[in-house]
Amino acid sequence: MLDRIRASLPSLAPAEQRVAQLVLADARAFSQLPVAELALRAGVSKPTVVRFCRSMGYEGLSDFKLKLAGSASVGEGVPYVHRSVGAGDSSADVLVKVVDNTVAAFLKYRNDASSAPLERAAAALAATYETRRRIEFYGVGNSGIVAQDAQHKFFRLGVTSIAYGDSHTQVMSASLLGPGDCVVAISNSGRTRDLMEAVALARRNGATTIVLTASGSPLAQAGHIHLAADHPESYDRYSPMVSRLLHLLVIDVLATCVALRIGSALQPQLEAIKRNLRSKRDA
Repeated sequence: MLDRIRASLPSLAPAEQRVAQLVLADARAFSQLPVAELALRAGVSKPTVVRFCRSMGYEGLSDFKLKLAGSASVGEGVPYVHRSVGAGDSSADVLVKVVDNTVAAFLKYRNDASSAPLERAAAALAATYETRRRIEFYGVGNSGIVAQDAQHKFFRLGVTSIAYGDSHTQVMSASLLGPGDCVVAISNSGRTRDLMEAVALARRNGATTIVLTASGSPLAQAGHIHLAADHPESYDRYSPMVSRLLHLLVIDVLATCVALRIGSALQPQLEAIKRNLRSKRDA
């Protein structure tokens, strides 16, 4: 959580940066002090403290404090130590490191994630379903595979959805979107120029843009809704592991939230899919 705040510092307003510095200086104290005292120590107004919490993706100060108090960085959560795989590691070492890194990243996300952006994203996607508009998933390279997985999950919900991994096709398709449509852009680094161009184009055309990427990245600032996916794995790794799995996890959470919003109307079509797939299996 504190890593995400550090990464987001440059994008915050000057007054909100002072609140952020107060959190980073003593997270435990911040989680316990009343808003009036926090505002006094940061030299800002009480609404600015709340605005900072919302800028970080939380519903307000109470929600922010709750997650901060349970954060591993404050000492109450699960400690997260990323252990890189080395050339001299045995198969047993690799097994332990990959599994431990993944489990720790998932638990850290559980402790740090804010429900507010997820709620907004789920509401936007469910609204697109209701109006029978389009949901498009954009990703390049490894993130393109995650986009395909997302499309596979959402089309089963009866949503008109498609995934594009080619930057030219993303721009072409974004040119045809409009109000009521949604774009979900997925990127580990959040710095892919072509992807940001497609998101900006979709946004100009009136589509709702949801970005799943690292905090503080250019892409995080480019969308209407930012779903933070932060981890210590370098985004220039040849074979990303934790980042890909974390993105898949967030997509699973998002798809489940949308399915719950759709409600009982979804059950008949899921049963029909299951029934029709039985003929594809051996007895």
